[in-house]
Amino acid sequence: MSESTENRRGHDMPRLLVVEDQPKLLQSLERGLREEGYDVLTASDGRDAFEQASTIPVDAVILDLMLPERDGLDVLRGLRADGFSKPVLILTARDGVDARVEGLDSGADDYLVKPFAFTELLARVRALLRRDTLSRELCFSADDLELNLVARSVVRGGVEIDLTRREFELLEFLLRNKNTPVTREMIAREVWKETSGTLTNTIDVYITLLRKKVERPERPTLIHTVRGVGYVLKDVV
Repeated sequence: MSESTENRRGHDMPRLLVVEDQPKLLQSLERGLREEGYDVLTASDGRDAFEQASTIPVDAVILDLMLPERDGLDVLRGLRADGFSKPVLILTARDGVDARVEGLDSGADDYLVKPFAFTELLARVRALLRRDTLSRELCFSADDLELNLVARSVVRGGVEIDLTRREFELLEFLLRNKNTPVTREMIAREVWKETSGTLTNTIDVYITLLRKKVERPERPTLIHTVRGVGYVLKDVV
């Protein structure tokens, strides 16, 4: 990755992967999106698209369907099967209802038929990025553990975990501060709304209960004790 790209990412520019096999259209989209402030990666075939989306962090994918090497729908299905959760906007010349349904059922978030206005593409990308941001604010994850605030659910490895209200709030706090050690005082203040400093033993008990429910022998440990500090929930990298 070039130094200029790293500098742009340092300013939190959304990174888009644009996949299109028509060179002129691909160049036009890349230039236009860069002028709008996006960091843009490009691919002109399905194999390269899948490789980039699987190995490079991106915020959204703009995906043509008629691609060499690997069809766009096949790329999309493969990415979703591998756990890729970022928004995908399909670009295609196919205008039939059946084609749109197939694309959406394969995991697409939106569908834009060629020829299209660039302003509409921009509006759809902005909407998808906003939706993804809201989703991330309502859902937290580490390794294969997922917490959903709307559904009040916790799932690890596809299996739902039954937590008490306090356990759920404790896990939420740890996930919100993922990879950052938190003290027992912080936990008492933010989860129990207490500042008296008398909850040390209670917090330790709840951490033990939470570990028993969310940890899995076959998976990396998530909740760690930080000696002399408190606890940290570490994501797996």
